Amino acid sequence: MSSFVRRRSVLRFATGGGAIALTGPGFAVMASRQAVAEQDPAGQLVQRAANQAIEVAKANAGAAREAGIRRVLEAYFDLAYMGRSTLGNYWNQATPEQRERFLKASASTEAHAYAERFGQYRGQTLTVGRTNIRGNGVSIVDSKLTQSSGDPVAIQWEVRTEGQGLRIVDVKTEGVSMVMTRRADFVSYIRNHDGQVGPLIDELESRAKQRTTAQ
Repeated sequence: MSSFVRRRSVLRFATGGGAIALTGPGFAVMASRQAVAEQDPAGQLVQRAANQAIEVAKANAGAAREAGIRRVLEAYFDLAYMGRSTLGNYWNQATPEQRERFLKASASTEAHAYAERFGQYRGQTLTVGRTNIRGNGVSIVDSKLTQSSGDPVAIQWEVRTEGQGLRIVDVKTEGVSMVMTRRADFVSYIRNHDGQVGPLIDELESRAKQRTTAQ
């Protein structure tokens, strides 16, 4: 078994543990009156995405939960943009067929990683705060995760406006980027396989197939 398969961080590369915790069962998504009044479309998008993910997590389990989470991701996240970003320069080396396979497999893996960890968190509160406009269609939405034990965790959502309209393209937990973490994992795996994208895609597809069989 490859080191890629064994590495726990890669098994949940949709995002770090703290970021995944954002929308688990038992979560309350809140915003202060001032923040709600000042929320622009990017902040509202984050609020809706979190609310819907919570409802999916509460109402479903197993394969149904994973399918529901994937629908939330497809509705509010730009999975294609994120997929291209995680491959870095290797995206340009991939064939059109490889790109299509990679985006499909990575979306499946991301949905699984979110769904798998949703049930592990209880009692946290996510407060959506201000939105900072960065230009070039990019906004950063601040939020804070208040835990039943431990210090609050700062969460930032990067929202971008492109062809699909507003979409979330990254989540940072205490400054650690979800996309850049996955990119480091993927690029490392590719480099350990003679700089070829194919083995990574095969591995992602294999894991997706194993999950389907197990369900």
